Amino acid sequence: MRSGAKSNLAGRVRPMRVCRALSVAVFAVLLCAMHGSAQTKLTVSAAASLKDALADAETAYQHSHANVTFSNNFGPSGTLAIQIDQGAPVDIFLSAAAKPMDELIAKGLIAAATRRNLLRNSLVLIAPLDSQLKDFQGLASSAIRVIALGDPGSVPAGQYGRQTLTALHLFDVLKSRLVFAKDVRQVLAYVESGNADAGLVYATDALTSNKVRVVATAPESTHDAIVYPVGVVKGRPSEAAARQFVEFLATPAAQSIFQKHGFTIAAP
Repeated sequence: MRSGAKSNLAGRVRPMRVCRALSVAVFAVLLCAMHGSAQTKLTVSAAASLKDALADAETAYQHSHANVTFSNNFGPSGTLAIQIDQGAPVDIFLSAAAKPMDELIAKGLIAAATRRNLLRNSLVLIAPLDSQLKDFQGLASSAIRVIALGDPGSVPAGQYGRQTLTALHLFDVLKSRLVFAKDVRQVLAYVESGNADAGLVYATDALTSNKVRVVATAPESTHDAIVYPVGVVKGRPSEAAARQFVEFLATPAAQSIFQKHGFTIAAP
């Protein structure tokens, strides 16, 4: 082949290769963009007592929503509500009491139509496995020196605990022995480690430990109803996806997961 023909052929091949390379690059960029837009990250602020059950519910949800990931923030419901009020980037709030949720709704921070009472729980008195404690009245014994309780100022379990001890005419008697914890899981840890002789936690928390035993269940008449409401935070970029997940939490599939962890389902 003459040199001029070779030159012309080379001239035609180079633009074709360039065009092909550009097409592949553009396709890759578009694919990445499409893939990225399909990914959704939901930030959930939830009561500490939900740590295990919520993780299982999220895993179940991801089986049919692989594009959704979760970032969980667990803690006392009152503190979580304050964080949302101060602008924390949260998509979903799951509280262990109605008051923190209702206060956020009153401030217009939660989409009221998404609020629902999701779960119920019980309050129990726990002690180390070798403890001789038999009932609530036994807390007045001199053998019980430290009693762990969630801080009533921010922890719903602590508020329920205080109500129960007051109703049983024990709060004033035991006041000097009470140690307040940041959340219900810390109460459990205090009793597990022997740093507290007894503690008040949810029944679901007691189920997670083989280092404590349930001494007694607080009568429902001694405290407010233990209800877990859920709601979607307004104005977040992923609000639609958050609403879908909240709907899932009320399905039989999700409810069976919560029941496995000891929760009962709240009446509609």
